[in-house]
Amino acid sequence: MSSPSTTTGHPKGLAVLFATEMWERFNYYGMRAILVLFMTKALLFDKAFASNLYGSYTSLVYLTPLLGGYIADRYWGNQRSIIVGGILMALGEFLLFFCASTYQSAPDVSAMLFFSGLGLMITGNGFFKPNISALVGQLYPKGDRRIDSAYTIFYMGINVGGAIGPIICGLVGDTGNPQDFKWAFLAGGIAMLISVIVQYLYHRKYVVDPNQKVLGLTPNDAPASWLNPINMVIGLTVLSGLMIGALYMDAKVVDYLTYVLIAAPLLIAFIIFSDKSLGKVEKQRVGVIFSVSFFVVFFWSAFEQAGASLTFFAEEQTQRDLGFFTVPASFFASLNAIYVVSFAPVFAWLWLKLGKREPSSPTKMSLGLLLLAIGYLWIAFGVKDVAAGTKVSMIWLFGMYALHTWGELCLSPIGLSLVNKLAPIKFASLLMAVWFLANAAANKLAGVLSALYPDGKTTQFMGYEMNNLYDFFMLFVVMAGLASLTLLLLTRLLQKMMND
Repeated sequence: MSSPSTTTGHPKGLAVLFATEMWERFNYYGMRAILVLFMTKALLFDKAFASNLYGSYTSLVYLTPLLGGYIADRYWGNQRSIIVGGILMALGEFLLFFCASTYQSAPDVSAMLFFSGLGLMITGNGFFKPNISALVGQLYPKGDRRIDSAYTIFYMGINVGGAIGPIICGLVGDTGNPQDFKWAFLAGGIAMLISVIVQYLYHRKYVVDPNQKVLGLTPNDAPASWLNPINMVIGLTVLSGLMIGALYMDAKVVDYLTYVLIAAPLLIAFIIFSDKSLGKVEKQRVGVIFSVSFFVVFFWSAFEQAGASLTFFAEEQTQRDLGFFTVPASFFASLNAIYVVSFAPVFAWLWLKLGKREPSSPTKMSLGLLLLAIGYLWIAFGVKDVAAGTKVSMIWLFGMYALHTWGELCLSPIGLSLVNKLAPIKFASLLMAVWFLANAAANKLAGVLSALYPDGKTTQFMGYEMNNLYDFFMLFVVMAGLASLTLLLLTRLLQKMMND
């Protein structure tokens, strides 16, 4: 076989990473699309509890990569971590399959399987998520012009999985019969196993650097005790047990995650700003990272309603009957990924076309928040003055998700590259943790806000009363709109602090 890399095309290793990530995203987004429906229709949780549990679950999903990335860097290497994470996630899906098979015959066993399955998904994601994307750039020589297009191709892999997952899981699981949800979890588990098999069979053959050295192997100075299979199994069992307990505690006993998500960034800020070796310019740049991370919370907490309150809306308030086929509510979860694949090239072209007139990173991010607000304004008009129980056209969800995706394309890749660009090398990982923490806090808040879904009752948020869906959606219009305006007003100051 010829060399795995050519100067014109891309290394074959990119296809291996693309497939590994695509099947994992199929699993994650397919399962997420039906999770709140399974909780409310099969397990008969009320919407508020299901929303809060969804928020706690997705929040922890963003926290565990901090630990998984640390362990991979120092002890296990990327490949071992990806395979371990993938196996744990597949096991989590299979536990959810058994949970969905026994919820009527053995409700207590089913409840235990439910929390255990989610706990394994959280733990596995922590080892999988941070380690796969780190390998993409390493396939190429430093300064290679193909790196940007490689990340674009990889990003497409994420979204192809994110588009197919909800459709397949929706077709087999979201049938209107709660007993069929188990097939969606089974489909997710099989997708995860395919991801692990691809990684196991092809990584050492094709995922190599320009000198043909295999990437992501065990660090040279890793202690042997960390690589002992018995120690690994014990460690993973303990960690999974902790995650199962962490999720159960936050959902059922005490809402401690909120405090952790406030305390952690404050502690990191203290560590960085009290470091005497950092100069004034570096500290100002760190200040920009903390500022944009704060605004990102407002974006994702509204955006992530996709897996919670917007799924309830699609299920109950959207006219999905086409006459020959009733569109499963979970299908709408694939719209964002489909729109990303469609519009990402358009946005990349637009920024290049603008040339010197291209907006600064903070301006693009405020534009992202504005598009998010307009998306909610669009759907708010769709439900204005509509009687309770009346179903509205799918066009309102289609339009809203398009606007949200345009907002995401202005904010998400821009924010991530800003963190990479501005972080002092000494604190690069810690500041990436701040970005993850912002996402975790946003997901937790998303669950809290989804719990206010006015399901025939009046709900309140900071004195604002919501009696119907119009009031509920207007909350996000105001929240994202104010965040957008504030960030826009701060743009000049942030640009100055960036010292570009």
